[in-house]
Amino acid sequence: MRPRAASTPPAPAATAGQAAVARPRRGWHYVPTATDRVLALTTPPPPEPPCAPPLWHAWFDGAAAPNPGRLGLGVVLQAPDGTQSEFSTRGDGTGCSNEAELQAACLALAHAHAAGARHLVLTGDSDFAVRHGTGADHTAVPRLVSLIGQLQHWMARFTHLEFRWVPRHRNQTADRLSRAALGLAAKPAPHPGKPTAARRRPAR
Repeated sequence: MRPRAASTPPAPAATAGQAAVARPRRGWHYVPTATDRVLALTTPPPPEPPCAPPLWHAWFDGAAAPNPGRLGLGVVLQAPDGTQSEFSTRGDGTGCSNEAELQAACLALAHAHAAGARHLVLTGDSDFAVRHGTGADHTAVPRLVSLIGQLQHWMARFTHLEFRWVPRHRNQTADRLSRAALGLAAKPAPHPGKPTAARRRPAR
């Protein structure tokens, strides 16, 4: 009688999850376990982007009447929430319109810094103040050199400061305040592109 070959003992039964991992079959798909779900819940969320610092705005204007003469300063300060404050005051001594503009810019920076502003956009319609304040131009007039030094000293006290020039018709509130400091009525600036009323010639 021929001896029978020894049969291989059957493998021990496995759970459904173990069988799926050990012997994947056609059509098999992975089912997340409880451990996987816990790991997903404990994964830290991506970091949030840093918040932008609060940005303040200030507009300034200076007037001299006559030119040179008495100085009037006007400032509008706008907080990050949109709240605005207006300042209208006489400048120091007498001088020309450039001295008035530089004093007004210093006044705007002083009020902004006192209010807690450290990131500021400073806007004016004086090309002289913007160019000399940023160092793009220079002058040898002693009185102006002193005021430019004061302006740059104030500018250095801010973490971020942007100095902008705008045409006069876009700075009318500060212009009105500077004229009011001298007891003068507002003088609307002509808007580019709009026709101006023709002056009447006196009758002969």
